[in-house]
Amino acid sequence: MTIAILPARLANQIAAGEVVERPASVVKELVENSIDAGASTIKIDIEKGGAKRIRITDNGQGIAQAELALALSRHATSKIKDLDDLEAISSLGFRGEALASISSVARLTLTSKPAAQASAWQASAEGRDMAVSVKPAAHPDGTTIDVSDLFFNTPARRKFLRTEKTEFNHIEEVIKRIALAHFEISFVLSHNHKVVKQYRAANTSAQRSKRIAQVCGQKFIDHALEIDCQHDGLHLYGWIAQPSFYRAQNDLCYSYVNERMMRDKLINHAIRQAYADLLPSDSYPAFVLFLKLDFREVDVNVHPAKHEVRFHQGRYVHDFIYSVCHRALKNELAINIDHGTGEILAPDHNQAQVSEPERNFITPLQRHNRQASADAQPRIDTSNRAVKSHYTQAAPSVRAQVTPLASKAYSDLMTPLALEQASVASMQTPVATRSAETTVHTEQPVANEVSEPIRFLCWQAPAQLLFLQQEELRLLSLKQLDFLLRLDKIKQEWQTEFVSQPLLLPVKIAVTENVLNFVENNEGYFQHLGIQLRRLDRNHVQIRQFPALLRNQDINLSFTKLISLLRVEQRADATTITDWQQAFAALLYQEVTSQAQALEIWQQAKNHFKCQFPQQLRLNSVVVDLTSAINQLKQNSIFENSRA
Repeated sequence: MTIAILPARLANQIAAGEVVERPASVVKELVENSIDAGASTIKIDIEKGGAKRIRITDNGQGIAQAELALALSRHATSKIKDLDDLEAISSLGFRGEALASISSVARLTLTSKPAAQASAWQASAEGRDMAVSVKPAAHPDGTTIDVSDLFFNTPARRKFLRTEKTEFNHIEEVIKRIALAHFEISFVLSHNHKVVKQYRAANTSAQRSKRIAQVCGQKFIDHALEIDCQHDGLHLYGWIAQPSFYRAQNDLCYSYVNERMMRDKLINHAIRQAYADLLPSDSYPAFVLFLKLDFREVDVNVHPAKHEVRFHQGRYVHDFIYSVCHRALKNELAINIDHGTGEILAPDHNQAQVSEPERNFITPLQRHNRQASADAQPRIDTSNRAVKSHYTQAAPSVRAQVTPLASKAYSDLMTPLALEQASVASMQTPVATRSAETTVHTEQPVANEVSEPIRFLCWQAPAQLLFLQQEELRLLSLKQLDFLLRLDKIKQEWQTEFVSQPLLLPVKIAVTENVLNFVENNEGYFQHLGIQLRRLDRNHVQIRQFPALLRNQDINLSFTKLISLLRVEQRADATTITDWQQAFAALLYQEVTSQAQALEIWQQAKNHFKCQFPQQLRLNSVVVDLTSAINQLKQNSIFENSRA
């Protein structure tokens, strides 16, 4: 389809045009154009955070010589032609404004060569007049768009750009989001002539998982459930993390509609609702989800940045997303309870399959009866192959691929009494009759409630407390519990740098040669924790910024303690991420001086660890044996002596 100027009537019905807010918005528009052009390899070269240069090279279909100048005109596009096209947009870009908007605030050079064209041609434009010059050039099949000196003619906007590192971080996040949606495309991101990220084309399941891990971290994949469900024209697939892998911020919330990046309120609300009873109130789930539906069922022409869409059947889409995610989470966590007998069904730890007939899918009209229908839904015996096949073929399915940690997550939900009964039942059951799906009889009606009688008694200075658990008097190491609590939070927040606080007066610290070498070799780790320092001479370093979490602590003592915890003077091997996480967690501990502080740590751990709280108490406490004290009392008792 050739490039043409949109009719005024059609252009006026398109939502507000492209706004070149920062280098990342330029990268987003240009990369999406490359994807629309059918490219299989896209290279993004950035200089000085994008302020100096942004160059996007692809091997797409290219632009013909006769259309190069037209491509830089406003409302010029080959992607839509009339109002019917606007109602069913299948491309990422459609307004025809990106190149014109960019060239009005930067120096833009467009070089392109379609496969059918003998040679390449180059179009150049810069500034508000947007005068375009076209000349021959050398270029392989595909297109290169070179944007330099962004905002060179609008200094007021240029001064609002952040630091080079911050602007590049925004660009990197944009490429991450795009790479997640287009596994079949290779992306290479470079900054200042150095390759920073490289995403190879992923065509197999293992390769796709590897790309997800590359973007979201290996721990996300380790805790992820893969779902894939189709129903009545809707297709939801992707990965959702187990509730135990919740986040302190929404840094791993990736949703897409027809491969378009989204921050849609309806989608986020449906996913949050699926996790509603499984996460702390101040935390966020982690997910990478893709929704596909008929292009005519969704309107993408409602937001200038195209971050939100409008669904023609919004309630139906919301309930579909909720139902699929909720059922996958429920299956993985083994909260599949028969309210009549109080049975808890254990999932197959290799792979769990959830299937249901279409009549049981919750529609908007049935939404208000969801809980009642869930309670009344009969349990399906999937051990019968014929029955399993019938239900699998009759309905959409959610494939929850349970990781090895699934068995641990399930056991964490079970109380010690239930686990003991399960063990006894397992030993009494003949081996030949055991199956992957085990039924455990327990008196507890709800699996995710902590039914162990646990009672806080008193704080024992300086760092212990007494509590009662299952009629046992136990002494808990408060310092260890606080350490585990902080360590778990640090691990969850590790992917982003910790907030750093500038110091009004830099702190000068004397160090040994070993420490100085360690500081220079691990500058990245220090910066990640929020510690910005520089070398003054052979015996001193100067700290200019320090973590906000340590704002109330002595900087000199804290730095010295950190070096000690990392065993810099003793170790010969390199430090690992785990070493830094543990050292930072230990550094955050503050001495407990009152029972109120001890009770606060107890409550925070209880809210954070949830179902695992009883186990954490047992692992970090010892039973208090009062036998000797009782015997001593008996010896001192006049009543006992009179009996003797």
